[in-house]
Amino acid sequence: MSTLIKLEIVRALRNKKFMFFSVIYPPALYLIIAGGADSTPIPGTQLDMGLYFMVSMAAFGAMTAVLLGNSERIAKEREKGWVRQLRLTALPGRGYVAAKMGAAATVSLPSILLVMLVAAVVKGVRLEAWQWLAIAAATWLGSFVFAALGVAIGYLATGDAVRPIAMLIYFGLAFLGGLWMPLTILPQWVQDVAEWVPTHAYAALGTAIEAGGAPHLKDIALLAGYLVLFAGGAAWLYRKDTRKT
Repeated sequence: MSTLIKLEIVRALRNKKFMFFSVIYPPALYLIIAGGADSTPIPGTQLDMGLYFMVSMAAFGAMTAVLLGNSERIAKEREKGWVRQLRLTALPGRGYVAAKMGAAATVSLPSILLVMLVAAVVKGVRLEAWQWLAIAAATWLGSFVFAALGVAIGYLATGDAVRPIAMLIYFGLAFLGGLWMPLTILPQWVQDVAEWVPTHAYAALGTAIEAGGAPHLKDIALLAGYLVLFAGGAAWLYRKDTRKT
């Protein structure tokens, strides 16, 4: 499994398009959205634009790497027969799913750190040392939820259909999670729905730390539940795909 993780990381780092959208694009988007904003708090929050979008764009970048990258690679590997070849090795199904999740989450780390670096250098975001470390750790650990979702989508869709399906889920989760705009400016019914969306809980981990507190237990429990659901779904789809072949 460790060999497969290393292979996946090397493959991702060699993919220039993947590296642009998962590593360079989120901090660039952060500068576009929050670059000219002042320190006025966002309505309904204690955070200004620089702080709020630092967390949301770090989460957005991590989700780009683990969800889109994972789903497309797996669907294409299935069509090319690479997954079938792996089944001939000693690697168990759970090891394959875990390796895909671990490799994707590892590659997401540069995007998280780069967004935080840009926020500190360009926007002058200042936090305590423990807050920087806690935000980076929480955002990285939370990305495993979407890595599992990426694996499930990769087994759910064919090579031709995986991109539109993944993009629809990706943009829908980003919008409902408040990654592009604060939910407080949206209608109440959208806010009510967002309370149960994994991306909302994901971004809430970092915003709670920015405010000087600890992540809320509800958000942690919600993400843990989604992780079990997505990872279990990915494992079930893997076994189903094995029976078909």
